[in-house]
Amino acid sequence: MEYSIVRLTDRPDMKESAAGWFHEKWGIPEQAYLESMEECLKKSGGKCSTEREAAVPQWYLAMEGERIIGGMGVIENDLHDRKDLAPNVCAVYTEEDRRGRGVAGALLGYVCRDMKNRGIDTLYLITDHTSFYERYGWEFLCMVQGDGEPELSRMYVHR
Repeated sequence: MEYSIVRLTDRPDMKESAAGWFHEKWGIPEQAYLESMEECLKKSGGKCSTEREAAVPQWYLAMEGERIIGGMGVIENDLHDRKDLAPNVCAVYTEEDRRGRGVAGALLGYVCRDMKNRGIDTLYLITDHTSFYERYGWEFLCMVQGDGEPELSRMYVHR
């Protein structure tokens, strides 16, 4: 089945189900996702003075019909000590039964283009993966300390 990529701002009716889906995948409180998504939708309503100001946070979904098969967000900081490296792509996830089909790569490409259109040329993300993000134009930047994490995580940049 074909899938489409949508911005939450284009499908505000998906807010509750998207927040529940991300919570299920990452264990972050559903309320935290809801608050970020509400901020995203409020900013998209024209209350910001610039496109760049309205750009973060932002949420994206890969949809197969009405089923969420993948998603990610863009937030200021993805729970790490390098507050200067912002904004961050976060919560990157593809359903296990849809992996290996390019969903995450398509989402990453869409997000990078969308952010560039909003005046944000540089994005960051933290991960424990090696060699995955490089396929999509991301470069390893440095190691960062995740909030409450004993081990360092890899920080990537996309320009």
